[in-house]
Amino acid sequence: MKPPDLDALRARFPALRRVHAGRPVAYFDGPGGTQVPDAVIDAIARYLAEHNANTHWAYPSSVETDAMLSASRQAAADFVGGAADEIVFGNNMTTLTFHVARALGRGFAAGDELVVTDLDHHANVDPWLDLARERGLVVRHVAFDPATAQLDWGAFEAALSPRTRLVAMGAASNAFGTVNDVARAAPLVHARGALLYVDAVHYAAHERVDVARLGADLLACSSYKFHGPHAGVLWARRELIERLDAPKLRPAPADAPERLETGTQNHEGIAGIGAAIDFLAAIGGPGPRREALDRAFAWMHGRARTLLARLHGGLSALPKVKVLGPPVDAARTPTIAFAVEGREAEAVARHLADQAVFVSHGDFYATTAVARMGFGEGGVVRAGCALYTTEAEVDRLVAGVAEL
Repeated sequence: MKPPDLDALRARFPALRRVHAGRPVAYFDGPGGTQVPDAVIDAIARYLAEHNANTHWAYPSSVETDAMLSASRQAAADFVGGAADEIVFGNNMTTLTFHVARALGRGFAAGDELVVTDLDHHANVDPWLDLARERGLVVRHVAFDPATAQLDWGAFEAALSPRTRLVAMGAASNAFGTVNDVARAAPLVHARGALLYVDAVHYAAHERVDVARLGADLLACSSYKFHGPHAGVLWARRELIERLDAPKLRPAPADAPERLETGTQNHEGIAGIGAAIDFLAAIGGPGPRREALDRAFAWMHGRARTLLARLHGGLSALPKVKVLGPPVDAARTPTIAFAVEGREAEAVARHLADQAVFVSHGDFYATTAVARMGFGEGGVVRAGCALYTTEAEVDRLVAGVAEL
């Protein structure tokens, strides 16, 4: 494909016109939520202005809402590599995971085992811990190597047993950028007759999701990490959705995928999900959406590796900066966690904000992972490169840290 014009692409994001302290803002907070292009904003506003209605009625705006939901469901299916009737919408990945955990738990018995990893965001840990307390289940934790922020595969295999019913793992670490080899885990999990629940929230912004290649049984993500609104998407195998004992109202649909959707959905947000996916597909040029997304993510991945090398190298060269996570040539996203000797993470973030460089700080709900790295309540600084990040912005971030 012809590489897109980065300046023209950046012009599509109204937030990039913001000026702070006399300088244009450089947004490195994408791992906590990316900025949104005009096409997504327009889709949300247009739905509310022209089509706002509830579903499954005979009048035009209700019919239009049904059509929008169907179109966005197909877009999300193309995004993850599944079928439209395997796409469930919800508030966010966390809410969807609590809901699915409750549904799955009705089929588990006391003494059954769940496996979680210490590298994960707690949205893919705590719902399973809560379920274990309610149902008398056993939870096994998989450790990771703090030197590289990579999973201990020996510990992973040792955690599996004939009693394992479900393994919950992240496709990528939102704190350190580690990309986990989900496809390696899947056959190990399935050999025990267990299900694999994948948190792809951070992964989906940077890597092409393909549920068949990954071997997932359920996979969740949230569109605000890939330039959409605050809304969640769950993919699950159709036969699994239809046999889950999901908490639901009796009159609500019993078939996939609506079986797992509770109440009236965030219709304007779902319109934004479809628009965000189409925005990304347009980067890949004309043709079928799945193929266009393949091309777009290939281009995005190449840019990300260049930006990552520049950011990782710049920060690593500073004598009082500790860069955490996998090495730059490992499977990872362009997200870097770091600490500055003698400075609290929040102080570093405030210093950079004064220079219109926006980064996040803390533990990012990957509380266990950050603690395992030796950082307490204050956490670490996190900088993530996104679709709109430039090399000049990376240099501004490194220069700002160097001043400390």
